Amino acid sequence: MTFFENVNRINYEGPSSKNPLSFKYYNPEEVINGQTMEEILRFSVAYWHTFTADGSDPFGVGTMVRPWDGYKGMDLAKARVEAAFELFNKLNVPFFCFHDADIAPEGSTLKETYNNIDTIVGMIKDYMKTSKTKLLWNTANMFTNPRYVHGAATSCNADVFAHSAAKVKKGLEVAKELGAENYVFWGGREGYETLLNTDMKLEQDNLARFFHMAVDYANEIGLNVPFLIEPKPKEPTKHQYDFDVATGLAFLQKYDLTKYFKFNIEANHATLAGHTFEHELRVARINGMLGSVDANQGDVLLGWDTDEFPTDLYSTTLAMYEILKNGGLGKGGLNFDAKVRRGSFEPEDLFHAHIAGMDSFAIGLKVANKLIEDKVLDDFITERYSSYTQGIGLDIVEGKTNFKELEAYALGLTEIKNYSGRQERLKALVNQYLLETISK
Repeated sequence: MTFFENVNRINYEGPSSKNPLSFKYYNPEEVINGQTMEEILRFSVAYWHTFTADGSDPFGVGTMVRPWDGYKGMDLAKARVEAAFELFNKLNVPFFCFHDADIAPEGSTLKETYNNIDTIVGMIKDYMKTSKTKLLWNTANMFTNPRYVHGAATSCNADVFAHSAAKVKKGLEVAKELGAENYVFWGGREGYETLLNTDMKLEQDNLARFFHMAVDYANEIGLNVPFLIEPKPKEPTKHQYDFDVATGLAFLQKYDLTKYFKFNIEANHATLAGHTFEHELRVARINGMLGSVDANQGDVLLGWDTDEFPTDLYSTTLAMYEILKNGGLGKGGLNFDAKVRRGSFEPEDLFHAHIAGMDSFAIGLKVANKLIEDKVLDDFITERYSSYTQGIGLDIVEGKTNFKELEAYALGLTEIKNYSGRQERLKALVNQYLLETISK
């Protein structure tokens, strides 16, 4: 069955094309520094927003019109698989991602849930045999069902902890069966509403125990993939334990988990944490912890997770700058954890949205690569910190001085001269490179 009959294969047609169902800047075969755009960007479609979201919000029911709306239960799950691979193939994307609850409905028992998952995983596996699209990562939904009202791995209820462990055990098995390149943990309910009823130490200790059990089981079944933590500061809980990259890194370091985990960084989550997207990428990168990216954007006028498709070229440029400085994303990718707006309810809008996001990151890639090639920011930063490459500054960096020596040096200073940070000039340079790239 064809679900998107009005859409053909999306091809690169260049900036001058007037065809809305074409790529203007994303050319998967274009080579940049020895790699194709497709190999660098590693785009992925998020199963949940693309195939299960209905457009509902706290103030209204769903608006999405989908060709598979007439199906129910397992028939609906199967129809979504068919639609998914049609969209993957028409967009020519290399990867997709899913939660277990996205692909198969929960049954009345855990065993029935397993059976549902097995059926759909078998179907996905068959489709993957004739499709280029692979599984970037999968994860377990441990936030929707009422059983997670107090959390999953951090729940005050040991039965919920056990049920969550069973879900992740199954998820790791699915990852191995489908050849996933990563496995993600997003603790949507791993936090608290009030400290008045919370044993924070026990909850965090239990979360660490849960992660170590996951590592042990992955080793047992021969699943050798990076584990990824996806930070988020709030929503749905008031405080989530994986608030941002720095907080998550401190947790991983405390519990001896850094050798097994990296971060899956989402742009909109960075915004909610009060950071820029590039800040979170930078913190992960300089600590060797950048694993993968959920590519979206938020609305700065709204204080919640709007998960919009990325179209801010300044943001995609600075994000790609960090990713290229990281040497790429390795086994990670750019997953569009983004949803079409509630008013964009027609099936074709799914393609328009992904095209916009893919073109935006393609532009960001080209601009960032040129900035790095020309050392536009590197040279300025090198000069700005040049005082640490000689004299007393070099002694500080190499640990060859102390407070007494620094005091003696400071007492001999007749003048301390600072130099401008040229922030506005640097922003203008980024704009110049961006506009030059677009105009070519």
